Amino acid sequence: MMKNYCLIAIFVLIINLPFGFWRVQTNKFSRYWFLAVHIPVPIVILLRLVTGTGWQLKTLPIFVCAFLSGQFLGGKFYRKYREK
Repeated sequence: MMKNYCLIAIFVLIINLPFGFWRVQTNKFSRYWFLAVHIPVPIVILLRLVTGTGWQLKTLPIFVCAFLSGQFLGGKFYRKYREK
């Protein structure tokens, strides 16, 4: 069961990479920043519904961490890309 959660968390992280990449290019708290942070939320909810993960409290930290890590790493990739 934990293996499934880890695979879904990796997918959540991957989904958030391009949105984190986009987020750091926008002004903080602008309309586009808000969209870059919140567009992946319905995708993750749909993913949880489709996979039958459910809404157990024990899965919340795993998916929140994956979500934020994807946003953070996407921003790091952009900064690294911009240096070149």
